[in-house]
Amino acid sequence: MNLEVVDLGRRPYPEVWELQKQMVERRASGSSQDSIILVEHEHVITLGRKTSPENFRPQSVPVFQVERGGDATYHGPGQLVGYPIIRMAVPDVRKFVRMLEDVLVLTAAAFSVSAERKEGHPGVWVGEKKLASIGVAVTNWVTYHGFALNVNTDLGYFHLIRPCGLEPETMTSMQELLGREVPMEPVKAELLRNFSSVFQVELVRPGLTTKIK
Repeated sequence: MNLEVVDLGRRPYPEVWELQKQMVERRASGSSQDSIILVEHEHVITLGRKTSPENFRPQSVPVFQVERGGDATYHGPGQLVGYPIIRMAVPDVRKFVRMLEDVLVLTAAAFSVSAERKEGHPGVWVGEKKLASIGVAVTNWVTYHGFALNVNTDLGYFHLIRPCGLEPETMTSMQELLGREVPMEPVKAELLRNFSSVFQVELVRPGLTTKIK
């Protein structure tokens, strides 16, 4: 099975949110194939369906209430966000989230970061620090929203909220853990390789016939 890679570079959140919804409609109708969007966002806070009032207060950055599960989180430059638009053959959201966690764990390991999943806390952790967040939505058995991996993220922005109901200091990044900036393109490439392996798909870029190995 093929999965189209849509790498948007750096884009504002509302533009990509709308694109996701359009792609979900097309996938649900069968007029498009499965895909994954990769993007870095401008500074933004999103509130999931389970956001508690005490975890958020009005901020100076844009805020959007969205369809995904989970609580409040921050997106911004230096953070690799992935939105898989996938028609689920088997309606098992928990398994889908675990597979995303596997992709992120494998990606972190390729850069000498030993990460793992934490029972009851979706996402990827390094000890008691959270490296990546996951929050998905499903409509007509097509997934959207997805994951956010902190690569070179400015962690100070997490202090605007209680991310996922946690203390802001809980959040970490590959840059913080390694003590150096991590180039984004190699992280993207590694993530795509691991996504291909875990989900058993062949990734293709729009307009190209060469498959990503």
